[in-house]
Amino acid sequence: MTSSKAPGFRNLRIRVAATTTAAVGILYVLVAGVVLVLVRQNLTAAIDRRLTDTVAALQSQGGVPSLIAGGGPLEPDADRDARRFEAPILVWVVGPTGKVTASDATAELPSADRRVTGPVDATVSGTALRIAGGRVAGGWVAVGQTTSEVTNALATVLLAEAVIAPVLLLAVFLGAWAVGRRVAAPIERAHARQLDFTADASHELRTPLTVIEAEAALAIRSARKGSAPRQALERIRDESLHMGRLVDDLLWLARFDGAPAPPEAVPIDVGALATTTAERFRAVCEQRGLELDSRVTGTSSPVISAPAEWLARLVSVLVDNAVKYSPPGGEVRVEVSTGAGRVRLAVEDTGPGIPAEDRRRVFDRFHRATDHPGGAGLGLAIASAIVHGTGGRWEIGAAPGGGARMAVSWARSGGRTYAGRSVEQIAGLGADREGG
Repeated sequence: MTSSKAPGFRNLRIRVAATTTAAVGILYVLVAGVVLVLVRQNLTAAIDRRLTDTVAALQSQGGVPSLIAGGGPLEPDADRDARRFEAPILVWVVGPTGKVTASDATAELPSADRRVTGPVDATVSGTALRIAGGRVAGGWVAVGQTTSEVTNALATVLLAEAVIAPVLLLAVFLGAWAVGRRVAAPIERAHARQLDFTADASHELRTPLTVIEAEAALAIRSARKGSAPRQALERIRDESLHMGRLVDDLLWLARFDGAPAPPEAVPIDVGALATTTAERFRAVCEQRGLELDSRVTGTSSPVISAPAEWLARLVSVLVDNAVKYSPPGGEVRVEVSTGAGRVRLAVEDTGPGIPAEDRRRVFDRFHRATDHPGGAGLGLAIASAIVHGTGGRWEIGAAPGGGARMAVSWARSGGRTYAGRSVEQIAGLGADREGG
């Protein structure tokens, strides 16, 4: 039985929750910005109305000089409402000769604003104001009020938004994660049942397949060479072997998908492992008239940290594919190189290659890029799972000979090789069935 836990679903829930939180965060920023703009506009409009009312009052009473001499603030609001921004209003009177008389001698009206009309922003003696004005008997009047209260109010709103934002986003993330967990629970159970079924079916199929292979081998020995029964038995043996490889691949994928954690990673000499694995295919290459070349290049040792069984299976899959798709007289090249802190494993062949438009799908399960006989389209799916599980990066392209070039690179880790088992033992873990 495989583990019923699927880490991919947990990661999916977190990604969905994070995406939802990010979307809400962007929306919150937009709404918060709109709120700040509206607050500023409303508060500034309140000041502008007071200034406009003040100008109208001055124009109607005509007692500007005495009012300035009094030095007190004007009170134009007849309804006596809550005057949040009714700071003392500054008053300037510009006479016919251009002389300016102010209610506050320290407040010098800029020359550009001595004929101001509608409310505008201005700076007087280093203080930001809103100023409005109009014509009166004996000259021009201008009134102004500080916008410090608007600034203070905006700072308060901004602080409130900053305090609310993390609480809101945390609540959204937890809520989205909880909803995603509840929604994904039936899918997770179905996925777990599928993995368990695949693993159990693979286990159950291995025994009868082994019996069929053994019985077919015994019957072939007693059958007359070239006879129809012997040929039928040989086909049964070959198909049972093919089905056995397929069952093993399905079982490996089921275990990989359901594993709660990868096996222990150990230092692996990729060069030694690749060379030994390639040698296991030399007899098959000679039977098919293929030239097999393996080499290790670079100035540093090609050691990475990865589960030994996984890496052995990866190398075997790549070499087996290259041998399988290369035509007689072709060449298979296995090269391990080091550089820029990375270890690169490259396997090249002289087969039909992988079309550029098909390279994205080449790792899909049961997908086959060519019509070449043999295989079920699971080898590269297994290889892709191993590469992602070990932190590697794929590089798929065309080989110089016209075939496919499948390369993987990993971050190099030190110079100590794997000492738990021999390289031959490790390579044998992934090459028991490859090559026939």
